Amino acid sequence: MTENTSIPPSGKQEDPPELPEVVSLLPLRNSVLFPGSIIPIDVGRPKSVKLIEEAIANERPIIGIVTQREARVEEPTETDLHTVGCAARILKVIKLAKDNYSVILQGVMRIEIEKIVATEPFLRARAVELPDQDADDVEAAALVQSIKETAKRLIALVPELPREAAALLDSVSDPSQVADLVISNLDIEAGEKQEVLAANNVRERLRKVLMLLTRQLEILKVRERINSQVQEEMGHSQREYVLRQQLKAIKGELGEMDDESGDVEEFQKKITEAKMPEEAEKVARKQLDRLKSMQPSSAEYTVTRTYLEWLTDLPWSVTTEDLLDIGLVRDVLNEDHYDLEKVKKRILEYMAVLKLNASKKGPILCLLGPPGVGKTSLGKSIARAIGRKFVRISLGGVRDEAEIRGHRRTYVGSLPGRIIQGLKRAGTNNPVIVLDEIDKLGHDFRGDPGSALLEVLDPEQNWSFSDHYLEVPFDLSKVMFIATANYMDPIPPALKDRLEILRLPGYTRQESLAIARRFLLPKQIGEHGLDKQDFKVSFTDDALLEMIDSYTHEAGVRNLEREISSIIRGIAVKVVEGEIKDEITIDKDVVPDYLGPQKYLPEVAERTAEPGVATGLAWTPVGGEIMFIEATQMPGKGGLMLTGQLGDVMKESAQAAMSYVKSHLKDLGIEKSVIETNDIHVHVPAGGIPKDGPSAGVAMFSAITSLLTGTCVRPDVAMTGEITLRGLVLPVGGIKEKMLAAHRAGIKRIVLPERNKKDVVDVPEEIRQEIEIIYVKNVNEAAEHVFIRPVEEEPAPADAAPGPAGTPVELLVPA
Repeated sequence: MTENTSIPPSGKQEDPPELPEVVSLLPLRNSVLFPGSIIPIDVGRPKSVKLIEEAIANERPIIGIVTQREARVEEPTETDLHTVGCAARILKVIKLAKDNYSVILQGVMRIEIEKIVATEPFLRARAVELPDQDADDVEAAALVQSIKETAKRLIALVPELPREAAALLDSVSDPSQVADLVISNLDIEAGEKQEVLAANNVRERLRKVLMLLTRQLEILKVRERINSQVQEEMGHSQREYVLRQQLKAIKGELGEMDDESGDVEEFQKKITEAKMPEEAEKVARKQLDRLKSMQPSSAEYTVTRTYLEWLTDLPWSVTTEDLLDIGLVRDVLNEDHYDLEKVKKRILEYMAVLKLNASKKGPILCLLGPPGVGKTSLGKSIARAIGRKFVRISLGGVRDEAEIRGHRRTYVGSLPGRIIQGLKRAGTNNPVIVLDEIDKLGHDFRGDPGSALLEVLDPEQNWSFSDHYLEVPFDLSKVMFIATANYMDPIPPALKDRLEILRLPGYTRQESLAIARRFLLPKQIGEHGLDKQDFKVSFTDDALLEMIDSYTHEAGVRNLEREISSIIRGIAVKVVEGEIKDEITIDKDVVPDYLGPQKYLPEVAERTAEPGVATGLAWTPVGGEIMFIEATQMPGKGGLMLTGQLGDVMKESAQAAMSYVKSHLKDLGIEKSVIETNDIHVHVPAGGIPKDGPSAGVAMFSAITSLLTGTCVRPDVAMTGEITLRGLVLPVGGIKEKMLAAHRAGIKRIVLPERNKKDVVDVPEEIRQEIEIIYVKNVNEAAEHVFIRPVEEEPAPADAAPGPAGTPVELLVPA
């Protein structure tokens, strides 16, 4: 049962009551009260209820009404309230329930809160009246006239407003009252109303009201126009629907019912839901119109229907929201992959830029490195880290350009290319697409798929990628493309220019050990079901290192995973047969029991200190390798013979080394007769493997000089660098991979070109500490560090390497 209470106003209506020195404050959440306005409000907050009850009890009908800055604040303080409000008279109070009132307020005057003097039991403050300024001038009168005319036009557009509202507006002449009357009845945000309330300058207030009123009028005009268009379209659609239903009924009477009408309705719905670009939607609706006029039994009907299915199934407007939490992305990448800091850093940079600029086009990364280092799985981790769909497209052996761009619809069985197919599988227009083995692309009379990728992998062009099957552009700029390759040379230059190359060199022994411990072992134990048993399987570090050194010969960890899998399978057999019941530890001694004898002997065993043998470093698509250069002499006429399946560049390096030796016989201490009466044969072992490149120039020089001078090359030294006819040592590539190979082979000293010093920064610190790096500018500097000579009388220096059969040695420094 409701209870009504009325408080008589203190004074006449036309004479505003005097503002108390301290006024009680009633905060409003989303409302603003203006002088002269009457509004009902619901009061339910404890402090507000106490204020109303106190006003009723003491007959204090004048209170302060102020608006909160944030509506969600439950107990506002001084900083949560606007400083300008409105003094209000309480006209009526209706008790709805316990601690819940409906209060009718009438605005009296603008007030400004000077200071909050009490917060309990409710807010009290000192307030002063804000008098109007600049109310009586020509500009104010003109603004009043404009406001009235605009308000009348707005009233005419709103059927809910009574027509008496225009007459009420004409009856008010005071500029301040006109502004307050209009703004209090406008359906706008409380913040905008508060700005008008706070303006005590009447001209400024009138200008703000006119601006808001004009904006509201424009909104209503646009709404009316939209409503009329919608009604017109609905009328057209309704008529079309009725006609189609009648046509269906006629076909039913004639016995000509088929699935065609169902297809048409379904495609109409799918085209609308797909939200295609205007050009694609135009083509789709044109094809749908053709489909309507075809007989389902015709071959063209099936072709058109398949084409419409592809068009409507593509994710034109479906976008996956990126997880832009940099910390989370970093954690996911570290969880899935060990090391690879450069790649992880680039991904985090991309995510940071995407967070700052959401319209940033996707990067075209190319992960370049040997097999087994985690290039493809890294793409999957990137997709998981940023919350996108993952699509892998294998390009190995692809020779047909239509595999990328699709076939034209004139061919029987034509389909879109692999890019569009991948997008359909992903179901979003911004997946992570891994183009695997991009260096294995082929080309023949059917086309060059590498050239077809130029548009796909160019951020400036792929926003309008055109597939031959679709024949409408599709935006690929949101896709994050990641290419993988083992070898850079086969990639065409134009395609290479569009890629951002990120090199993934091989792993060190310690990195391989960490990967095996953290990733490979738990994965294999889980896949073979040994984690579900009651016993524990463990591997010692020595066992894992033995597998790395003696059973694998790779830059990655793929073969290491196979060897671990072999041991796990052997353990599984013993578990099933009951030989193992509680715990098993695999140490170095039992590894041969599972894997057999060593597959790879330490390469240091092949290095001996004998004249004519030098150790070089080579780069291959599967990582770095050490390479032995052997030279021998035989009676002849000074000729040079080269074997070992060498490429043209490597042969020319040997010729350059031989020419330098011949032109500096005296400096090197070589008799001219030795050259004139002997032929030199240079051989690079592993003759079944093709070899090429200029990197072996220094090693060729060292082998030939060692042979002709009778000196030996230090067995713990490896070298790389291109040689010129002047004896200069030029920089070469693949330094990190070569140093990793040297470290695996037990090399203690490496001779590098001076200009390759910058490349050593990428080599892990542990390798740089274990290997002595010597930088040289020419072959004479290299000779100071690579040669030793047998001596018979003097003992060898403490740091010299042992010669053949323990012969004492000393360093040889050519003149």
